[in-house]
Amino acid sequence: MAAKSKQVFVCQECGAVYAKWLGRCTACGAWNSVVEEFPAVAAAGAGHNAAVPQPIARVSMEKLERMPVGMAELELVLGGGLVPGSMTLLGGEPGIGKSTILLQLALAVSRSGGKTLYVSGEESAPQVRMRAERLGALADDLWLLAENDLDNILAQARKRDCRLLIIDSIQTVFLPELASAPGSVGQVRQCGNELLKLAKEQGIAVILVGHVTKDGNLAGPRVLEHMVDTVLYFEGDRLSNLRLLRASKNRFGSTNEIGVFEMTSGGLKALDDPSTVFLTHREKPVAGAAVGCVQQGARPVLLEIQALTSPTSFGNARRLASGLDHNRLHIIIAVLEKKVGLNLSSQDVYVNITGGLRVDDPAVDLAVAAAIASAYRERPLPADVVVLGEIGLTGELRPAGQMEQRLREAQRLDFGGVVAARQKDAAGTAAKLGMKLYQADNLQLALSFLGLI
Repeated sequence: MAAKSKQVFVCQECGAVYAKWLGRCTACGAWNSVVEEFPAVAAAGAGHNAAVPQPIARVSMEKLERMPVGMAELELVLGGGLVPGSMTLLGGEPGIGKSTILLQLALAVSRSGGKTLYVSGEESAPQVRMRAERLGALADDLWLLAENDLDNILAQARKRDCRLLIIDSIQTVFLPELASAPGSVGQVRQCGNELLKLAKEQGIAVILVGHVTKDGNLAGPRVLEHMVDTVLYFEGDRLSNLRLLRASKNRFGSTNEIGVFEMTSGGLKALDDPSTVFLTHREKPVAGAAVGCVQQGARPVLLEIQALTSPTSFGNARRLASGLDHNRLHIIIAVLEKKVGLNLSSQDVYVNITGGLRVDDPAVDLAVAAAIASAYRERPLPADVVVLGEIGLTGELRPAGQMEQRLREAQRLDFGGVVAARQKDAAGTAAKLGMKLYQADNLQLALSFLGLI
């Protein structure tokens, strides 16, 4: 008589294992995240080729050539292209364009001489064919498989000798030897392990599509994000044509880069000049708008920051921010009240970063403060001025990093002036570029340069 499988309970958020069900995971603190799981039964005679240790100085340094992916913005986020033997996890809301960008990527890899296997676990083969025909992604070396059984998927990947394997999505595939349903913690984790083993042993680049929760995080245990080499998030408003791709983890490149795309009838189009996307071009300046600059990896991006102040109708004024850390907004408002003398306690303050971009570069502090002061005073800022600098609690300004690159980007887009924190050698760079640089030690002086005090 076969022995009964031991029952365990696993947290969906962190992967912690318990002998009984708990309402709250004691490891990560998540509520209602512990679910039942039946561990896999090892097959009789299953073997494993053990790795042999070697001195680190003798480890081969053979460089693996990256695979081109056909879009400069995507290659920028990946760090130069796909690395053979790597595993990438792509997440995003339903309908945001994950399948579209992966079909375009698969077409580019297949045309460069690499066989690609696209596995669809959510759509039928005719449905994927219709999308591929619309995108022009029909190629002899692009193979399509509508399958959920991971054993068959692994067998087909080895049989076709493919260079790229795309799983759309990891929550739909399953291993038959596991009793749990597809998408459960055990299935997602074990399927991820099997695909990782395939990638490392065969040198196949594997891309997994992951579902996201209502909070915007990737569904399933965090162990899946730990085992992959790259975690990408595809963001954007489905009612808008603009899409943003960013990496939260990348073992082969920077996590600061962003890719900007436009959704068109023929698929996703890479936008290689993001500054023109995030700037609003008007015939005349308006109050409450300031232009700042953020550093996204090696690329500076100019963007517009909009602010609105309105007398509050209730006892407590509201502070709302879109694309900016809420706590940072509170600090900037407090400094404006204490050090500049703006009476914002009776004003509702709303701040928005145009284009849907979320920024964490402290160099936009001064631009946020200038936009708020402009809205409060109802005085527009000069149309050709960029504002740069981090604000301290005492009202002092700290310089922005990589100032030369920011100034060159501003000059390229025909901005003639910059108000920034005092910084060594910045004046010389601005003079070479033919720009006027106004340097300030504190927030009050910077706002006076802008005509807001």
